[in-house]
Amino acid sequence: MIELQSTTIKGSADGPHLLITAGVHGDEFEGIFAIYQLIQQIKSAELRGTLTLIPIANQSAVDLHQRCGADGKNLARTFPGDINGSPTEQVAAAVNEFINAADLYIDLHTGGRIMDVYPLCGYGLIADQNILETQRRMARAMALPLIWGTSADLNGRSMSAARDAGVPAVYTEYRGPTPCKDKGVQAYVDGCLSVMAEFDMLEQNPITPTVAATIVEDGRPSSGHMQICNPSPIKGLFINSVQLGQNITCGDLLGKVIDPLTGAKHEIRSKQSGAIIVIRSYPQVDEGDALAVILENHNDTSPPFQLIPC
Repeated sequence: MIELQSTTIKGSADGPHLLITAGVHGDEFEGIFAIYQLIQQIKSAELRGTLTLIPIANQSAVDLHQRCGADGKNLARTFPGDINGSPTEQVAAAVNEFINAADLYIDLHTGGRIMDVYPLCGYGLIADQNILETQRRMARAMALPLIWGTSADLNGRSMSAARDAGVPAVYTEYRGPTPCKDKGVQAYVDGCLSVMAEFDMLEQNPITPTVAATIVEDGRPSSGHMQICNPSPIKGLFINSVQLGQNITCGDLLGKVIDPLTGAKHEIRSKQSGAIIVIRSYPQVDEGDALAVILENHNDTSPPFQLIPC
């Protein structure tokens, strides 16, 4: 079985066991740098409970400078994994063991080199109300500008592994396209420290967000499944026409996909009203690739979301 490189810091007093992971995808770096900084900052004498940090969950993908590892599998779709399976399945099984041993879990992500994602903290709308409220506390403490609760029915993810283990868990997203954003790294460091303070693992006070977070909970089936939204109708190049946080209405232009060889052009128009929280930043697309995710207004009378500019 693959052994993950991890750092465990045991506090001088009792408290919860918090697991923080990053590098689930090999092209996402803000979380990796944030965990590196946390390893330097957190001292056992200041800590109550236990902190386990995994800066790079998917070393194979990082080594290959790409999203997935050598076997081509997406670690974020492979949980709970298989200790006798392919390399990515073994990594998922190893991370799964860490999740099972934790009391709280944070998984740090970005949109990688493909997608630009509005800074958010998400969680599954778990049926267990005690776990759900703990996740809400964690999400508020992360102090990112969007809190997004979505269906808990999506499997294969770190969040579904935590769901099945009964461990309160949140994931985060912070932009994506290179270069690595210092602002995102700092937001993750501050947010993780704030979660630790929220659950009495540290003495320091949680950070105070400069802007109140927009909170949306959407329990519809497959809500939160970003990779199925606004798919490209053809293989080609995507020309974006919108910005993160922008409010749009149904029928507005999201962009165009062109085939430079045949001259074919397809306009991509929104089928929803709401705010843009994900937009594809890498122009080359295959048929079916997601181009944008819209934080949908609940009904026609809902006021537009007021997301702060990125």
